[in-house]
Formats: sequence, structure tokens, C-alpha cells
Amino acid sequence: MRLRNFSIFQLIIIALMAAAGVATKPIVTALAHLVTGPLFIPGGAFAGGFYMLFIILGGGIVGKRGATTLIAFIQALLVLVTGIYGSHGAASLLTYTAPGLLVDLLWIIIRRYGDNLISCFLGGIVANLCGTFFVNLVFFRLPLIPLLLSLALAVFSGGIGGVIAHNIRKLLLKHKIITGADCV
Repeated sequence: MRLRNFSIFQLIIIALMAAAGVATKPIVTALAHLVTGPLFIPGGAFAGGFYMLFIILGGGIVGKRGATTLIAFIQALLVLVTGIYGSHGAASLLTYTAPGLLVDLLWIIIRRYGDNLISCFLGGIVANLCGTFFVNLVFFRLPLIPLLLSLALAVFSGGIGGVIAHNIRKLLLKHKIITGADCV
């Protein structure tokens, strides 16, 4: 992946989506903990689908291989350099970048780059499942049953986030905020 493969517009979208994902994470996570806390449900796995949707949305707008990896990597750098909410120190490079990388791999395999509902839905699932798994692996090390509950919630939330990303992309296209030419 080389930056020369992306237009200035696409690089701006990538930067905006990375920043939006990092900026919304504390808000979404706090709201998710309000809902899931009393139920003893892992809030991070639930919240992840809603802030990871920016990886899917950005990848769908840009429509190129490597876009989701770049968005996720920029998110990792943002939390690492600024030390804001969600920073896991140097482990942030893994926990933030891996979801974008796996979404890119998924989209390469299915030959769709966030331009339809299925690729966004599956991308959201993969991103949140990966993020939840790696955060658990690096930090929480939950026992099997709570881990499976957390991963199941990550699948559910990630799928919803992917659908939301797809619908936002459709609205942007419909209202001519972006065009199909911007996406490739």
C-alpha cells in the first residue's frame, strides 16, 4: 500500500474517518456502559461496532485496497501520540490496526470494497470481532464463557455498525456529497 495510490480527497476522507472514530469512541463507550453495565454485559464489545463503523464507512467511500488498514493505523497513531481515551500504549498499534487490516483482507477475498451491504455488514463484524479479540488477548484474558459472550456481542454490534456505515455511504451518494468517481 502506497500513499501515491490515493488521491488527496481520499487521503482527507481517510484522515477524517480515523479522527471521527477516535473522537466518538469515548462518547459511544460511555453510553454503551450505561446500557450494558447493569446487565453485566461487556460494554466495549457492544460499543465497538458503533465507533468501528468509521473504518467501514471510510473504506467504502475510498473503495481502494489498503484504505481500512490506513484508517485503523492512523487511529492507532492518534491514540498513541495523544494518549487520549482508548490508548493501550504501544499495544494500540496492534489493537487498532488489526481490525482495519482484516477488513482489507476480507474485502480482497470477496472482491468488494465496502460498496454494498454485504461487504459493509461483514466488514463491521470482522472489525469489531478482531478488535474485541485482540483487546481481550492483550489485556483482559477473559475465561472462555465470558469471552464467547463478548465475541458474540461484538459480532452483533459490528454487523449493525456495518449496516449503518453502508446506509450513510448510500445517503452521501444520493445527496451527491460524494460521487461514484470519488470512491475509486
